Amino acid sequence: MMQTTTARDLGLIRCETCGKLAFDVDHDGYEEHCPRCHGHMHMRATNSLARTWSLLITAAILYIPANILPIMTVTYFGAGTPDTIMSGIIQLLQLGSYPVAAVIFIASILVPLLKMVALLILLLSVQFKWILDDRQRTRMYRAVELVGRWSMLDMFVIALLVALVNYGSIAHIVSGPGATAFGSVVVLTMLAATTFDARLIWDKERTDD
Repeated sequence: MMQTTTARDLGLIRCETCGKLAFDVDHDGYEEHCPRCHGHMHMRATNSLARTWSLLITAAILYIPANILPIMTVTYFGAGTPDTIMSGIIQLLQLGSYPVAAVIFIASILVPLLKMVALLILLLSVQFKWILDDRQRTRMYRAVELVGRWSMLDMFVIALLVALVNYGSIAHIVSGPGATAFGSVVVLTMLAATTFDARLIWDKERTDD
């Protein structure tokens, strides 16, 4: 396979703040300060794998209470009924609201799980130098970034319900601990995708070549 000359091959480092290219004088992958904005410059993000691992493991742990703890409690005339994500989906199916149930299932259960699995594959493949299609892994990483913005959809629904369904002593909705855990999972997976340096995928390819 024909190699393409990269900035790294030429000894160039890109400033993450202003985009300025500068030569890596010491050839150690680190330039003290950007000549334009004086920000720190790195050939690759510092401790990218370690930080992504820690965020992903924490998200995986919180994913369990996010699905088994009540995400909200609906109170009618003083009697509260706590609901988890799955119980809410089941109730929507029983009411015939299939599109809404499908959206909540995809956004609340399927998407976070697939994001964590995709990040796990990316981390393992880079750390243990698995022989995989790097272009496919790059597309996987872009997909993780793309779907991340839709992961808070059910949090938006809960916020609307809390704001709209509030009839004093008759009925009101209160978010539960499951909502906090789920929101944490979403934020942690988004941070994990951000801290993962996708250029490490291609570094492996060039090492193998």
